[in-house]
Amino acid sequence: MFHVFTGLISLYVIWRFVLPLYLSKPAKLLLSALLIAIAEHHLVTRHFFGSMASPEIPATLIMLLGWLFGGLLLLAMLLLVRDVAGVAVYAVSRARGRRLLGARRWGATAAVLAMALSAIGVWQAVRVPDVKTLEIALPKLPPELDGFRLVQLTDLHASRLLEAPWMQAVVDKTNGLKPDLIVITGDLVDGTTDARAADVLPLQALRARHGVYAIPGNHEYYAEYRRWLPAFEHLGLRLLLNEHVTLMPDGQRLVLAGVTDKMAAAYGEDVPDVTRALDGVPATDPVILLSHRPIGAALNARAGAGLQLSGHTHGGQILGPHLLTQLVNEGYVSGEYDVDGMHLYVSNGAGLWPGFPIRLGRPSEITQIVLRSPAKATPQ
Repeated sequence: MFHVFTGLISLYVIWRFVLPLYLSKPAKLLLSALLIAIAEHHLVTRHFFGSMASPEIPATLIMLLGWLFGGLLLLAMLLLVRDVAGVAVYAVSRARGRRLLGARRWGATAAVLAMALSAIGVWQAVRVPDVKTLEIALPKLPPELDGFRLVQLTDLHASRLLEAPWMQAVVDKTNGLKPDLIVITGDLVDGTTDARAADVLPLQALRARHGVYAIPGNHEYYAEYRRWLPAFEHLGLRLLLNEHVTLMPDGQRLVLAGVTDKMAAAYGEDVPDVTRALDGVPATDPVILLSHRPIGAALNARAGAGLQLSGHTHGGQILGPHLLTQLVNEGYVSGEYDVDGMHLYVSNGAGLWPGFPIRLGRPSEITQIVLRSPAKATPQ
């Protein structure tokens, strides 16, 4: 379905941009063929160079393809804006509507703008993320734990695009915060254990006073899920697979739980089960739940979670089209939400899938969360 969708986008751009150009027929055919090849380049990488999730080609080539593919998508969006506006104007004035729909200058300007924005988007996608700090009041958190600091990393997507040096930089920034706890909410890797061994190695240097915990995301299931589990443990990441641990910072109870990802069903693995994850947790304990996807937050709130940390959406990656990502994730795409009294935080993520390395207006992040006790809140 993905390839059908991208193919249709290329045909739309050919129809509304290439065909009106003052070029010879051979030139138009060549440009059209190039656009189709860019739209369908994932078919080549998945069959000859790794997989759809993990193209095993040099990072420079991934960025080049990402720039061209992103430019194609952005051009299609800009052309669509013109065409929708043209149809709207046509309903009022046919002459003006025709001029707008046939405006060649708009097409040329849109093409230049799309390629420039795409270049910026690739740079934004591969840069080492900044630290985003926020405070969240965790229900039932004892006053003694007010100010407890955790760092959430998510969607690291170790790959040929985001290799060991990038991962080391993320680890160094995270450790520099000297957090009490580090959690990784899925999509750590793209590719096999052999292909990514060196790229994930920096994760073993993560340090936090109360440990480093992780859960799988959907991408962990695409390649060697069962081999990745012990590999992560070997790196010092404690996995929470529909289970919880009770931390005892300063002698106070703090429950950290984690669930698997729904992609598990397609691979015969354990599907997310929040009831099992929180089995035996006293009703008086503060609970942080790690769930790669933000969907199902209402169920998790009813199960007793006070704070859910998620990723998966990458913030929608592009401002504007991010609304489509929000639509397919139960309305959650980036930032804080109140879900039936439970706090939900959806991180934009540190990395992203190398098949679409673009960020525009939805920056990557290393998330530092300072927990606050409701008991210490200033009276209004």
